[in-house]
Amino acid sequence: MDFSFSDDQNSIRELVKQVLTDIVTDDSLKALGKEGTWFHERAWRQLAESEMLGLAIPEEYGGAGMGLTELCLMLQEVGRTVAPIPAIETLVAAALPIAEFGSAEQKDRFLGGIAQGRTILTPALVDSGSRDPLRPAAVAQADGDAWSVTGQFTNVSYADRAERIIVPARTDSGATLVLLVDPNTTGARLGPQRGTNGQPLWLLDLDGASVAPGDVLGTPENGADVLRYLVDRTTLGICAVELGIAEQALFMTAKYSGERQQFRVPIGVFQGVTQRVGDAYIDVQAMRSSLWQACWRLDQGLDAEKELAVAKFFASEAGARVVAAAQHVHGGMGFDRDYPLYRYFMTSKHLEFTLGGTQESLTKLGELISA
Repeated sequence: MDFSFSDDQNSIRELVKQVLTDIVTDDSLKALGKEGTWFHERAWRQLAESEMLGLAIPEEYGGAGMGLTELCLMLQEVGRTVAPIPAIETLVAAALPIAEFGSAEQKDRFLGGIAQGRTILTPALVDSGSRDPLRPAAVAQADGDAWSVTGQFTNVSYADRAERIIVPARTDSGATLVLLVDPNTTGARLGPQRGTNGQPLWLLDLDGASVAPGDVLGTPENGADVLRYLVDRTTLGICAVELGIAEQALFMTAKYSGERQQFRVPIGVFQGVTQRVGDAYIDVQAMRSSLWQACWRLDQGLDAEKELAVAKFFASEAGARVVAAAQHVHGGMGFDRDYPLYRYFMTSKHLEFTLGGTQESLTKLGELISA
C-alpha cells in the first residue's frame, strides 16, 4: 500500500509552510509580545488570502471541500512555527461541526466568514464541574423557544475575539446540547486567565445566558453526537500541532548539536547526546504514525476512539520527552527567551494537558481495551 501524501496534499503543506515561515518569525513573535497581543493577524490574513483557512469547508460556502488529512497537514505547520492563530479553535472545533451538523442558516452565517478570515469562533470544553468534556456539568434550561445556560468554563482561548463560543451543556432531562453562545449576551461574563505558554485565556461564566433557537448546533436528540464529533476532531488537531512542535524542536536540536562544540568537536558526536537525540527521533515517529492512523480512520468515517487515545497519549508523553530532550541538549540556550526554543517547550506543555494529559489518555485507552 502507498501511504505517501498526494501531490495536492504536499502542495498544501508546502504553501502553508512558506506562508508561516515567512511571516511567523522570531522577530514578529517578539514584537507581538512587546505589544501585549497574542493573535498573529497578518499570518491569519495571509492564510485566508492563500485560501488555506477553508481547506475543510464545503465548496458552496467558499472552501476547498477537502478533508481532515489536509487540515492536519496545515496544523502540523502551525506547530512547526508555534503560530499564535486560532487554527484548532476556529477551523477544527467550530467549522467542522457546523459544516456537519449546522443548519443551512448557520452554515451561511459562519462558514464563509471563517474561510475568508473574518469570523473567529472558539470552543469552551474545559467545564469547571466536569473533567470529561463529553459529560458537561453546565445546565441548559428551555426558555420558550430559546435556552438559558448556566455554568463555568476555564481556559477558553480567543474568547475576546470570538463571535460565538461553542458551549456544551446538559438539559434537565439529561440530554446533551451544543450551543453557540454570544460572549456579549446578558448573563455571560469573561474573566482573564493565562496559559502555561503565556497565552491569554478566559474564564467564561454563564448565569442564565440566553441562547436564541438559531444558535443551537444540532438538537437535544443528536447533541451527544455533535459533541463527540467536536471533541474527537479537536483532540486530533491538538495531536497534529504537537507533532509539528516536536518535529521542529528535534530539527533545531540536531542542528545545534552539530554546531555547538566542546573539546573542539561537535557535541553531537558524544554518545549521551546521540542517544538522547535518537530517542527523540523515535518518539517523533511514534507521534507521526499514531496521528495519521487516527486521522485516516476519522476521515473515512470509521470509529477511532482507541486510535485517538493512542495518538493523544503519544502527543502528551512523547511530545513532552522530545521538548525536554531539546532543552537538555541545548543547555542554557534552551531556557534563554532570546532563543526561540523556549516557545516550543512552553506551547507543548500547554497542549500536553489540554483535553486530558498522559495519565488520562492512558486510563481511557486501558478502559477501551478492557471493554
